[in-house]
Amino acid sequence: MRRTLPRAESGKTLIPRRVATRTVVDVEPTQVSRTGRGAVTRVWPPHPMRSAIMMLAFAAALYVIEFVNVLGFQNRFIGWGGIKPLELSGLDGILFAPLLHLNWEHLGANTLPLVVLGFLAMSGGIAQFVAVLSVIWLASGIGTWLTGGPGTTHIGASGLIFGLFAYLLVRGFFNRSFLQILLAAALFFYYGYMLWGVLPTQGGISWQGHLFGAVGGVLAAWLVTRSDKPKRPALPGTV
Repeated sequence: MRRTLPRAESGKTLIPRRVATRTVVDVEPTQVSRTGRGAVTRVWPPHPMRSAIMMLAFAAALYVIEFVNVLGFQNRFIGWGGIKPLELSGLDGILFAPLLHLNWEHLGANTLPLVVLGFLAMSGGIAQFVAVLSVIWLASGIGTWLTGGPGTTHIGASGLIFGLFAYLLVRGFFNRSFLQILLAAALFFYYGYMLWGVLPTQGGISWQGHLFGAVGGVLAAWLVTRSDKPKRPALPGTV
């Protein structure tokens, strides 16, 4: 059936003109992408066996280094690789000091907490763990080099331990994860006494490494939370 278009007073035919419209899609304020949210709030490594093997291998490497240092070099590794505050020759200790220990007792005391806390910190995956450990490693080393006492040499993995402990304590609050906060409470109950180690209460202890390791752990938790924050979907454009 033919339709008759209305005519204007001038006699011309009026052609209906298409008017551009804007399509609006309602998006709830809380409607955000949740991709990867489970990984952010996880408390257990996604591959527990692989994570355990990695931490045990790292601990074994520390024992190999100590064996070579004691038997092959009569503890000279400490002088070569320790952090010497405010000395250019001690800068390389930022990289090597966590791998060195004063004696077997020192290494033995650090082994279990390093393996346990490192294993738990792998809950976000191995790549995230490497990033977290790197932040802690550098923060502990640089802070010690800047603030350590003159004429001292700082060694040991305890800065990493304090950093991992601090990371596990605060990440749940940054992520607003009940399970991670619950884990933090359990860790605090068991290892909370360690926090006294960030204070200069005992001679011969690198409290600077502990303190700045813990600062690095808090910083790492904040950076991880920011990088994993879900993105709000973009609104469709006009059509």
